[in-house]
Amino acid sequence: MNDALKQSKRVMLVVGEASGDLHGARLVKSLRQRDPSIEIFGVAGECLKKEGIRVIFDVARLTGMGFAELIGSLKTLWQAYRLLQRVLKEQKPNLLILIDFPEFNLRLARLAKKLHVPVLYYISPQVWAWRRRRIHKIARWVDRMAVVFPFEVPLYEREGVRVNFVGHPLLDVVRSTQPRETTLVRHGLEPSRRTIALLPGSRRREITYHLPPMLEAADRLSRKMEVQFILVLASTIDRRNLEEMLAQAPASVSISEGNTYDVLHACDLAWTASGTATLETALMLRPMIIVYRFAWLTYFLARLLVHVNHIGMVNIIAGEKIVPELIQGDMTAERIVMESQTVFQDSELRQRIGNKLAGVREKLGSPGAAGRVADIALSMMA
Repeated sequence: MNDALKQSKRVMLVVGEASGDLHGARLVKSLRQRDPSIEIFGVAGECLKKEGIRVIFDVARLTGMGFAELIGSLKTLWQAYRLLQRVLKEQKPNLLILIDFPEFNLRLARLAKKLHVPVLYYISPQVWAWRRRRIHKIARWVDRMAVVFPFEVPLYEREGVRVNFVGHPLLDVVRSTQPRETTLVRHGLEPSRRTIALLPGSRRREITYHLPPMLEAADRLSRKMEVQFILVLASTIDRRNLEEMLAQAPASVSISEGNTYDVLHACDLAWTASGTATLETALMLRPMIIVYRFAWLTYFLARLLVHVNHIGMVNIIAGEKIVPELIQGDMTAERIVMESQTVFQDSELRQRIGNKLAGVREKLGSPGAAGRVADIALSMMA
């Protein structure tokens, strides 16, 4: 019995937000399918908790945003790092798997390197967009990169990093499970009416910045046409806080919890914060308006540091602006309404967007990302 325990593999897994929690959960499932004895512990959200990993720290406590907002979360982040640092030293796992969340995770990678714990990084920091020098740190501290965009491979290969394109994990999960009418009726909505999905973000600060102008736009647009709204609640957001905000909004907005893809399938248009949700919406081939607001200090610093032509991942992958981006001062209720009317009134535009989104989906590889990463992880512990 003791010999069996000694031989079981032990993995420490660290995620930093809702999307990482989702992808981490699928990876854990794939690992256990291949090796049921494997022990997994680390930072987890609701999805990872359902997979039964041993939770060291709750991911909901790490959901900060940007440079300026981060200041208010520094104490929590430091507490989390010190705790994980101690666990890494004391429990010495066979492998450390890091998912996204680079500012935090690269510090852990450096410590793991000192402790001779192999590091697998799944879902690359966006070094192609800003702070490209981080590639040098990754080359020193990370043993293997598993990237989800094909254009990331040559960036790492040039620095001598072992890298695999594993395909995007969303390809395995983004699909509807029920007809449009069923979803809408379930949420008290009319199947015959145009429907807009609101995806304001998975972080508290994102909700604060994005939801008020979205609600104002919903009120304005509903005065111009027959339209209804449904808000997709991220697992990291407290429903009670949203309900308080929606109760004060003039327009009626339903809340959906736990069935994002059915809602996207049922909607005619999405208003979505820049991030993973834009790819989820793209994979459902739904037109969207990408929005994002920062604190002004964050925005100023981002303008200095970020070097990409677009902020939405959909547009970055496409290499052109196929859906509108309303950033910072452009993110107003008036602009959201204007862009929405354009989409609804132009059928050729909707068809063109759908074709471009299909092209984006093709560039993301094939399903099975979690299984490929699990195989890499197990090979690193052999």
